[in-house]
Amino acid sequence: MNFRTTRRERLELSLTPMIDVVFLLLIFFMVTTTFDRQARLKLELPKAKSAVQSPQQKPLEVVIDAEGHYYIGGHELINTRLETLKKAIRRALQQGARPVVVIVADKRTPHQAVIRVLDASRQLGLSHISFATETTQE
Repeated sequence: MNFRTTRRERLELSLTPMIDVVFLLLIFFMVTTTFDRQARLKLELPKAKSAVQSPQQKPLEVVIDAEGHYYIGGHELINTRLETLKKAIRRALQQGARPVVVIVADKRTPHQAVIRVLDASRQLGLSHISFATETTQE
């Protein structure tokens, strides 16, 4: 007896539609994700009952974390000395920041770190200084 072996056709699985769906999902999540501007730093801002809305032009933000480290323009300063802070503020103002200083300090920040920013701002002639706070729900 001579049996003929039947040839089976090989099934092919096309991955192209699945890859298309994965890329569409990736694009969807990238577009709909909201990014926190202080994602790198874990800050707990002090609470406030009312807040004044700032004008459209961006002010100079000086961020101070709980350990007293300074961040200007997203970059950490190399030390916490007054002269270094003044140079960084002066450089940020030369790059087009508005001469309004907003201090974004963690509520656990040492008071001396905040006072150092106030001193540097006043020595540079900046008189418009405000503090960033979180609004409380009543």
